[in-house]
Amino acid sequence: MLLAINANNTNVKFSVYDGDTERGAWRSATNIKRTGDEYAVWIIQLMALKGLAPRDIDAAIIATVVPEALFNLKVLCRTYFACEPQVFGEPNVIKGVEAKVQFPNEVGADRLINTLAAHHRYGGPAIVVDLGTATTFDVVDDDGNYRGGVISPGINLSMEALHMAAAMLPRVAVARPSRIIGTSTVECMKSGVFWGYVGLIEGLIERIKEEFGKPMKVIVTGGLAPLFEGATKKFDHVDSELTMHGLVLVHRLNSRT
Repeated sequence: MLLAINANNTNVKFSVYDGDTERGAWRSATNIKRTGDEYAVWIIQLMALKGLAPRDIDAAIIATVVPEALFNLKVLCRTYFACEPQVFGEPNVIKGVEAKVQFPNEVGADRLINTLAAHHRYGGPAIVVDLGTATTFDVVDDDGNYRGGVISPGINLSMEALHMAAAMLPRVAVARPSRIIGTSTVECMKSGVFWGYVGLIEGLIERIKEEFGKPMKVIVTGGLAPLFEGATKKFDHVDSELTMHGLVLVHRLNSRT
């Protein structure tokens, strides 16, 4: 079985795959000080609840946009799962996607993996909207290449900034309000951030399509994707597992070589 690990700015996600079937998935807050031993104590116990043991894992793949987290994740794989992990972005790992932009090396691993997975699952051209720590829009061309995109602050960052910058505004959780017009400060904040982001998303999708000049499918992913499902008609597919599916594809591609 394959252990796929995606470390982003907020969470590290671990998924175990038996072929294309996900046998278990777990998240941990990203902490660059967490050691391989600490990861092992946590993940092995959670795997056991799904009837999985370290001996069931015979391969691993890691993607990360937090370079400081990589060493301890490698230690986890080597020490407790007895395998040398493939690491997306390292020279010996085939990416399966080409970044046709001004500075290809600047493109985050998650954005390239999402490009690969979106084209494999849904074809192109497409826009991948990733709702996470940042809200990103990635353009996938007809051939599955990454052609650029947009980065904006994530909705949680915006909510936190609103609280930090205005003395009278409380810290509130992001939620989907039932009404646009709030009748309390908290309701007004929730409506402004949530529906403001819907407007941002819809506006950028339309502008990207207009500039690209072709009809495009829109795929939304990321930890906050379920929150926005049904809030706009601009989404063609909601796929929270897009990045992990991409990691499986990258592993399979490199296992053939």
